[in-house]
Amino acid sequence: MREAYIVTSLRTPGCRRGKGAFAQTRPEDLLKTVMSAVVEQTGLEKQAVEDVMIGCAFPEAEQGLNIGRIIAQMAGFPDTTTGATVNRFCSSGLEAIALQAMRIKSGMCDVAIGGGIESMTIVPMGGNLPRPHPEMAKENPDVYMSMGATAENVANRYNVTREMQDEFAYHSQMKAANAKEKGLYKELVPTPATKWVEDADGNWAPKTWSQDFDDGIRENTTIEGLGKLRPAFSANGSVTAGNSSQTTDGAAATLIMSEEAVKKYNVKPVARLVGYTVAGVRADEMGVGPAYAIPKVLKMAGKNVEDIGLFEVNEAFASQAIYSLQQLGMYDDKSLWASDSDKRIVNVNGGAIALGHPLGCTGAKLCSQLMNEMQARGAKYGVESMCIGGGMGAAGLFELMD
Repeated sequence: MREAYIVTSLRTPGCRRGKGAFAQTRPEDLLKTVMSAVVEQTGLEKQAVEDVMIGCAFPEAEQGLNIGRIIAQMAGFPDTTTGATVNRFCSSGLEAIALQAMRIKSGMCDVAIGGGIESMTIVPMGGNLPRPHPEMAKENPDVYMSMGATAENVANRYNVTREMQDEFAYHSQMKAANAKEKGLYKELVPTPATKWVEDADGNWAPKTWSQDFDDGIRENTTIEGLGKLRPAFSANGSVTAGNSSQTTDGAAATLIMSEEAVKKYNVKPVARLVGYTVAGVRADEMGVGPAYAIPKVLKMAGKNVEDIGLFEVNEAFASQAIYSLQQLGMYDDKSLWASDSDKRIVNVNGGAIALGHPLGCTGAKLCSQLMNEMQARGAKYGVESMCIGGGMGAAGLFELMD
């Protein structure tokens, strides 16, 4: 079987739902910018890209109608560049990358883009018209359960305290603040943002600017401040807005090539996809997914946790991220994830609590962050993983190329 190489992986900033820079920017425009950027930065002509696959958790309205094909046309790719949309909720972006890699490995394709998009401002959580099956909702309501409620279940069942969650959230913010200040997000593409503004005569016109930073990072976060926040999902709970991921808007894209294409176009690959897997867990504690998916993908590749130089474990909620790290043996040693540690290898530049979790984009977004930091640190192996609504976890293992 052939290899599939990550050549370029980029993302837009992540901006807060409703209040952020992209609240009035159409999702297609976000995706168009980053898709064009991965091709341009590689020095490739757009006609070389054979297929585009885009992950989206709620593929409807402005991000519906097979956004994978539509965006290829919007971004100036020729008619010969095909497109599709994939949905595995929170891992949709990684699923798109993995599926494209599998197509390349099997010989079906040589040059492809896998990416993700989610405007959580424009398309609300759950979509515009959710319709759970009435009998299923009675017999097995857990599959429709709010992810916040599942985060409370994880905290209660596995003794993840409020203090632990707030501490973890604080360090996520501090890591992100440090990365923003030092310009460490090399994978970030400045992206046009649009806002409609009314002038003195009552006329409305679009104002456009270049957004070049994640606007949800809270540099002034303190553990004391986090401790004052009220529970968000249960009156007596421990999960708050401060120790949960931010809902954000964003897009990301990854260019993937076969070895033959890498040689043909004379490009240097960043990494190869070693393995990808999905693990199923109880729907009412979906957040534990990474605790099962990461060992599964490592076993497939004959690797151990100790072999991995960097982890991007999505912080949907601090409770589930903590539990997953506990099961992997990486929580008790704070030097592996704390912001004041030079030895940290988990979410080294902050996680979704600080940077946001734009659902279908997240898997592609984490790939871009992982590729950037693996190169910066020379980490031979990196893993990204996330929990998935409905009761799953996904994980991808990457190897840095020499």
